[in-house]
Amino acid sequence: MALPVEEWRLYAARRWAELEPVLRERLAAASLHDTLRLGCGLLRPEAAAVLRQLCRRAPAGKEPAAARFYREEGNRLFGRRHYGTAVRLYSQAASHEPPGSPEVSVCFANRSAALFHLRCFEVCLEDIARAESHGYPDRLLPKVLLRKAECLLCLGRLQDAADALSVVENKIAMDGIMASPTHQTLLKKLSQLKIKIHEKESCPEPARETCGDVQRRSEIWEENDSISGASSSLSLNFDIERGRHLVASQDILPGQSLLKEEAFVSVLCPGESRLLQDSSETVWDTRVTNADLYCHRCLRQLLASVPCRGCSYAKYCSQSCADMAWEQYHRTECSLGALLLTLGVFCHVALRTVLLAGFAEVSRLVEWSHDDDKDLHNPEARCKHLSEAPDTRAGTRSIPGCNDNGQYQNSYQAVFNLLPHAEKHSPEHKFLCMLSVVAICKQLQEAGLEAAVLNQESSEKWSKPKTCEKTSGELSPELKTMAEAMLRHMLQLQCNAQAITVMQESGSGDSAVVNKKPVRLATAFFPVLSLLNHSCCPNISVSFSGTAATVRASQPIPSGQEIFHCYGPHRCRMRVAERQQLLSQYFFECRCQACLDELESDVKSVASMRNSFCCPSCRAPVQGEEMLCCSNEACAISVSRESLSRRLRDLQQQIKKALELLRDRKADQAIKMLLKCQMDAGNFLSPGHLLMGEMEDHLAQVYATLGKWQEAARHLERSIEIVEMHHGPSSVEMGHELFKLAQILFNGFAVSEALSTIQRAEEILSVHCGPQSTQIQELQEMKTCLSELPRSILQRT
Repeated sequence: MALPVEEWRLYAARRWAELEPVLRERLAAASLHDTLRLGCGLLRPEAAAVLRQLCRRAPAGKEPAAARFYREEGNRLFGRRHYGTAVRLYSQAASHEPPGSPEVSVCFANRSAALFHLRCFEVCLEDIARAESHGYPDRLLPKVLLRKAECLLCLGRLQDAADALSVVENKIAMDGIMASPTHQTLLKKLSQLKIKIHEKESCPEPARETCGDVQRRSEIWEENDSISGASSSLSLNFDIERGRHLVASQDILPGQSLLKEEAFVSVLCPGESRLLQDSSETVWDTRVTNADLYCHRCLRQLLASVPCRGCSYAKYCSQSCADMAWEQYHRTECSLGALLLTLGVFCHVALRTVLLAGFAEVSRLVEWSHDDDKDLHNPEARCKHLSEAPDTRAGTRSIPGCNDNGQYQNSYQAVFNLLPHAEKHSPEHKFLCMLSVVAICKQLQEAGLEAAVLNQESSEKWSKPKTCEKTSGELSPELKTMAEAMLRHMLQLQCNAQAITVMQESGSGDSAVVNKKPVRLATAFFPVLSLLNHSCCPNISVSFSGTAATVRASQPIPSGQEIFHCYGPHRCRMRVAERQQLLSQYFFECRCQACLDELESDVKSVASMRNSFCCPSCRAPVQGEEMLCCSNEACAISVSRESLSRRLRDLQQQIKKALELLRDRKADQAIKMLLKCQMDAGNFLSPGHLLMGEMEDHLAQVYATLGKWQEAARHLERSIEIVEMHHGPSSVEMGHELFKLAQILFNGFAVSEALSTIQRAEEILSVHCGPQSTQIQELQEMKTCLSELPRSILQRT
């Protein structure tokens, strides 16, 4: 959710409507500085009550009762051997335990048991160490230490395992009650582990060659002197029509890396909730979201999270990440968790941006913007001034965002100079953003966190925020400066927010074929990536690893051609009218070649040609807008677009039900329903409609679940034909589909077909995702395994 919740948006709209017309006019025409000056007093006390009510729906504090529930629920599912789900629930329990609570050690110990059963031995050892450091009960420690020894044994660390057993043995001897059943069980386990260690020491296992020892191609990279993280094959240009943009300074090949950039700031998007397998419906939420699955700082996927000491929301991949987040921004954000979830990701990004930049740098640039206010709020005049400056193309010093040496860096100065388009946003939207940032700053002031915001508090100090004894309705001058910068960043984000995406498994996750789809994981500022202009037919691909973005050429780019990114609307997915409507949020009219071809000629878009209806009677193509007429003169049937659109919506609902049957492990019923959907679709959808391909894809998934690999491959090959028709033979979409086909052929021992499919998938995905991507590594592992099969099997296939 980028913007605040609907109720807060409605409240802001009512407040705007209640303002005197003269004040509305002044606010509409005001600079960002004047907007804050005029608007600070407009946040009434009733607004705080509204926000408090809304924040109750997004609790982020510690709840011991919740911790107890999650721990007990984890124990229940552990007993049913649902170890993965148990790990998630123990993590939830740990996040709700207050600082210093002895129960948190029990959460870590229980989680270590589930991790051991999942054979995640290294992570299990980390949890055992956490349990010990948090004061795990001494009487229960021998069992946990035996688990530690067994982990070390499984990892081949025999001496460490023997040392751990010695500690356990001494501890049991010190307890003195050797005859109890519990101690007898421990002694038996101890004896068994000693025998295993002795056996392994006597017959050491030969060093195994890992199947994953694949070829790693190093990428040729020469850093650009003027643009942070960019290749030397790019140059930064500026003109009045296109603003700042990147151009190829030499011929560029497909797959060539053009930019590697760490996000200046990123905030994890909570994402959609998903119900944990076999969990009970209760007052406590047992669903998981991206906020439970990824580190809130580095975005690494979580297995066993480290909770924040102050709130139940923030979770990290390690104590190191938790400490760095606390040092950089979370000590300020921690007590605002519910408010930030209520006010949306854009508000959160705006706050974290100024916290990372620091008050001194924020203040310097805000003051500079006041000096240059006239140009900042008249971008057309500013662009004209810059385009007329001498040597603008030869030197980059005068381009906004560049430092005194003419370098464009991943810095707060570059972020600050991204255009906020303040004069183009609706007055109502600016008012909503202003109220939201003022609400955050007032909360900071009332919670006694102003010193932390202004970098005047020791990072070592941590205590519960103290409420100021006396608070006035007026923000301090320093917080007004921070609020002005935050307002600027909220407006910038509409045009400059970059979604960090990840390929996430869909479905149950227990299939031999992994079905993945791109999911928005976080919202970020990438100041260098933001230099790329949009095209509905881009010439680059962007991939992400944690908070880092890598831009690669997706096709040959000749010297002098501009580098184009796609902001979302793509020629293969939407008609030109739909694309233009969506792109209006960026305050420009797209004039890329794809749009010009469709607007200025009779050329139809790929989307309109492929995602079309056919005659329900004779299945010939239909033509028209509201009323569709059959192109077959012998038929000449007419049907309304609305009636066919209604049939399409009904069909999509039936497909959704079929996928629910698959998730419930009712594969045979899912196949029957999908085949019926396919038959119905053939009566009114064109053969190349994307939904026809999706149904083939779903059928392939169901047959793969049943181990019917030939049937699965047949359906997926039909899906691939449609994907190629829409997106082209070298598209990343084709790469993902071929990856799935390679998995199916691999599992079905169709060796020669699998090897040729792996090669095709590798060629495409290495261009879009790079040779180090997870999918490329998996493809190379499959190829290695197939190549090592006995010759007799290879000859049969």
